[in-house]
Amino acid sequence: MKFFYYTFLIIILPISHVKASLLQDSVPIHNTFTITAEKMGETRTINVWVPESYTKKKDSLPVMYMADGGIKEDFLHIAETFAKLIKAKSIPPTILVGIENTQRRRDLTGFTEVAEDKTIAPVVGGAEKFRAFIQDELFPEIAKRYRISRKRGIMGESLAGLFVMETLMLKPEMFDNYIAFDPSFWWNNQYLIRMADSRSSKLTRPEKRLWFAGSGTKGIAENTRKLAALLKAENYKHLKWHYADKPDEQHDSIFKATKSQAIQWTLGEK
Repeated sequence: MKFFYYTFLIIILPISHVKASLLQDSVPIHNTFTITAEKMGETRTINVWVPESYTKKKDSLPVMYMADGGIKEDFLHIAETFAKLIKAKSIPPTILVGIENTQRRRDLTGFTEVAEDKTIAPVVGGAEKFRAFIQDELFPEIAKRYRISRKRGIMGESLAGLFVMETLMLKPEMFDNYIAFDPSFWWNNQYLIRMADSRSSKLTRPEKRLWFAGSGTKGIAENTRKLAALLKAENYKHLKWHYADKPDEQHDSIFKATKSQAIQWTLGEK
């Protein structure tokens, strides 16, 4: 089983994040800037899309952050999805902030005690520094450049989904809304699943929203269903959640297949 997990990560994940279909996505009007990430000792590229109403009104808008937020990653099709949902009045106007990758597997993985986990990249386990960059450096920069409200969300797929879920467990105060597609729960011997009950029970106000999905891909489906069963068995007062079980989807299709549903459920409900 472990052999499959790591073969899956090394072979499939790079393909899913340089999707040929992304080349067909139109390029929405957006802003791009760089920021010195002192927490990480490097420069990061940030892409920002704002809804059409932003220039016509003076109200402050909530923000959705996303990992894998480069132009050649997932930023384009997610920006298009936000535009369509806002136009249809399915969600309120929201700013989208995409964080472009430098060393993806380093930034999106936390600590691990599993030796095989450490073979996927020259450096892993950088999620704590990446999270600190977002909170201490990127949040203030976005606040300086844009009219934003206090409402924030984060979304991601695969290893980025793992980062989303780890953030909910370790630093829930960072965001109000969490969206994870096919999160890589197998990391560090499923430690997030093992800690989910104790961490979820300690969530406090304001209420957090969690939407997560699992495809039928072996090594993914078992773990997302395990988390859904755990959450269903308990009544966590400050967590509203939804699980989308998609056995007919695969790891490289679930993001685009469920993104509209995820965003609308998370941001559209009152």
